[in-house]
Amino acid sequence: MPSEPTEVQVRPGVESDLDALTDIYNHYVRETPITFDTAAFSPEERRPWLLSHPEDGPYRLKVAVDGIFQGNSQRILGYATSSPYRVKPAYSTSVEVTVYLAPDAGGRGIGTLLYKALFESLETEDVHRAYAGIAQPNEASTRLHERFGFRHIGVHREVGRKFGRYWDVAWWEKEL
Repeated sequence: MPSEPTEVQVRPGVESDLDALTDIYNHYVRETPITFDTAAFSPEERRPWLLSHPEDGPYRLKVAVDGIFQGNSQRILGYATSSPYRVKPAYSTSVEVTVYLAPDAGGRGIGTLLYKALFESLETEDVHRAYAGIAQPNEASTRLHERFGFRHIGVHREVGRKFGRYWDVAWWEKEL
């Protein structure tokens, strides 16, 4: 018998989310070429990343949680971020965006909910462009970015090596 659908809520990420966010990210580090990190992180190693995404400003962290509480907490289903595109000052009005979902949370529209909330929060910020790098192949991520008006701008061929092979990264751009 199918279970009742649960409401997914999106909110800013907070420090108490760190363990769950680290677990989600480490899945992609260990199991996929989606991130080019090659060693899993401890929550303490990820703390500076979390703290670099405050509740306001151009660098945000949005977290999707299951609407059902388990004890005093809700299960984190995924997250989206906007981060600095590059470190030089002239790049300050550009962000790099990404979405990571719990391994069993794909295909439910959670990535769409996260990006919707993220881009709405950026509307009042001095951000001109969003960029996304998508390790290839990744049809689900490509469809998500196209849904939000990103356009393909190029490919870095064999730019990263992981799991004993080279991977391409397609780059996508969105006007904000």
